[in-house]
Amino acid sequence: MYITQGFLALFTGDTGEIRAEVREQIDTKVAEWREEGKAEIVPGVLFIDEVHMLDIECFSFLNRALENEMAPILVVATNRGFTKIRGTNEKSQHGMPIDLLDRLLIINTEPYTKDEIRKILDIRCQEEDVEMAEEAKALLTHIGVETSLRYAINLITTAALACQKRKGKTVESEDVTRVYSLFLDVKRSTQYLMEYQNQYMFSSSSAKEVEEDDGNDMVS
Repeated sequence: MYITQGFLALFTGDTGEIRAEVREQIDTKVAEWREEGKAEIVPGVLFIDEVHMLDIECFSFLNRALENEMAPILVVATNRGFTKIRGTNEKSQHGMPIDLLDRLLIINTEPYTKDEIRKILDIRCQEEDVEMAEEAKALLTHIGVETSLRYAINLITTAALACQKRKGKTVESEDVTRVYSLFLDVKRSTQYLMEYQNQYMFSSSSAKEVEEDDGNDMVS
């Protein structure tokens, strides 16, 4: 009965966590089918991006879950070095507990080369159905090398819109240059904020001006 209810809950849209006794009976039945040759266990893949955002309780759950014979293949990604494990005051590599980190195979990643960035941009232009001149692609590739691939990819759509506005059919270098001047990347945005930080609210100088204000002004 519990097994039937557990299976039906997947299709009827019932919400709530499956009870422990239902899980145990399902696992027992699946184990019987596996021994009889009626079923085969194919583990899935669980991908967790920005894994350093998990807290210590989540890591403890993953550690326990990985010990299950039917546990999925776990793939995690992070770009952190030595940092605090969320929920604790301890620092660790990649913000992960050592006992969990020791159970993983670590894959070292390298930055994209210029040729790889060019190929990715070509594929993205095809996916977005954007006709781009070779000079424009070369300029966009250079921007991707100097800033980031994500920023360069975002410029494809905006450059296509700039091309459409001037009633062109192919994105040219002038379109890429225009949107590059309109939209800042992280490096230029940081430089801009540092240059004009005194004009923003809650900066050190702005906070001093607020303290000196008599409080009689009204803002609508």
